[in-house]
Amino acid sequence: MDLNIFANTGKLFRFILHLDRIRIPLWIIGLALFTLIVPPTFENLYETQQDRDAIIETMANPAMTAMLGTGDLENYTTGAMTAHNMLLITAVIVGLMAILLVTRHTRAEEEEGRIEMIRSLPSGRLSYLNATLLVTSGTYIVLALFISLGLYALGIESIDLEGSLLYGAILGGTGLVFAGVTAVFAQLTENSRGTIGWSVTILIFFYLLRAITDISNEALSWLSPLGWVSKAGVYSSNNWGPIFLMLAVSLVLFILANYLNSIRDLEQGFIASKPGRKYATRFLQSPIGLAFRLQRTGFIAWAIGMYILGASYGSIFGDLESFFEGNEIYQQMLQQAEGASIAEQFIPTLMIVISLLATVPPVMAMNKLRGEEKNGRLEHLLARAVSRTRLITSYLILAIVNGFVMISLSALGLWSAANSVMEEGLEFRMIFSAALAFFPAMLVMIGIAAFLNGFLPRLTHLVWMYFLYSFFVLYLGNLMQFPNWVGQLSPFGHVPEIPIEDATFMPFFLLSIIAVGLMLISFVGFRNRDI
Repeated sequence: MDLNIFANTGKLFRFILHLDRIRIPLWIIGLALFTLIVPPTFENLYETQQDRDAIIETMANPAMTAMLGTGDLENYTTGAMTAHNMLLITAVIVGLMAILLVTRHTRAEEEEGRIEMIRSLPSGRLSYLNATLLVTSGTYIVLALFISLGLYALGIESIDLEGSLLYGAILGGTGLVFAGVTAVFAQLTENSRGTIGWSVTILIFFYLLRAITDISNEALSWLSPLGWVSKAGVYSSNNWGPIFLMLAVSLVLFILANYLNSIRDLEQGFIASKPGRKYATRFLQSPIGLAFRLQRTGFIAWAIGMYILGASYGSIFGDLESFFEGNEIYQQMLQQAEGASIAEQFIPTLMIVISLLATVPPVMAMNKLRGEEKNGRLEHLLARAVSRTRLITSYLILAIVNGFVMISLSALGLWSAANSVMEEGLEFRMIFSAALAFFPAMLVMIGIAAFLNGFLPRLTHLVWMYFLYSFFVLYLGNLMQFPNWVGQLSPFGHVPEIPIEDATFMPFFLLSIIAVGLMLISFVGFRNRDI
């Protein structure tokens, strides 16, 4: 083998580390905090084994198995409870992190012409890909150690050293597998949208495959890498077999990605794009038509995903009474109201989660404007008879429509699934009203993204930090007993809790005014700043 194809991989490794010197530590710290705050909460809520035994029947519910995977319910210690409730969800987030990190330094860099510049220097053909994989692998090794030592340092009896090391290793191994998956699709597809789209599709497919097989035939869940997460038996049997399986699969994927990279041309992929129309439609020739065409695949994928998300939550409504009975941690997350059924108390908490997740695609749609600017494509549009105001308005309209569609499909999925499993179904008007109540808060988040695009384009990522803050304080607010003002720092914290509270005009009006104000101000910034 000609070793020149790996020339200066070490220098490129340091270069990528420098580029992500802020992004990677933020990911690691965020995931570690997300993990480490949970075990002490469980320890305080369930101080004795008798307390923990009270929720075992609920955890054996097929809906819970589908969402969280299998767990050691016969020995449900604080450690086993933490692994059962947190490990799979965190592994999915880690997989998404791997997809974004690897895409950023493979297909996205190639798409923007930077890898071509790097190859013009004394670097090997495979150097940048392997530097990316080394940085990603190092990131997951650090993440695994950080979380492992952090869990063990909590000093909880059932969270021992071996189980903590396995917990971290599972997360690191999952990251390596999906880093390999993304590296392969970076060679197969022709652009970063395709790489992310295919990789996220594989992630969702493996999650659904695990969910189905965990309920129907647990042995078949070995076919899914996310099924290996539960097979490890963290803090119970401590089975290290899945770790070696993850390492083997990731190694094969890394080798395959290197081989495909070595035989393809730069800026080309093995999955050919469909040929476009000979003549563009009038809609496609407009700024909004072009913006929608660029986002169409992601829009459809997110729409399907949000409907499935709503339906998955709706599927547990048939057994909601037993789901919450004797489960203190979940009862604390209910919005208590005298005379309201458990379903009605559960809907506000559920809608917070759904509305926050439904906010992701419209904010991404708004921030796509910044992506097009970074790639130098806005200049071509603005050189024509297209005003800056018209351009940013096109992206704003798409983001607003995107948000409305996502929250509506989530509500539709929730209503349809809940009605299929409940003896007395829920009113669609009530479900849709509870969901749509969060739309003004969603508009505020879109407005913040538009404002940052208009005035501070280099800081558009700040909207995601604010999003994570909102998710954390509102989803875990009741459980962690945060004061009310902490939640009210988020626009979602001002939304009435329909159906246990009456919808009042003033919160919707104020949120809408703030959103419209941010959007209008963004026009001024975008029109006057340099592109």
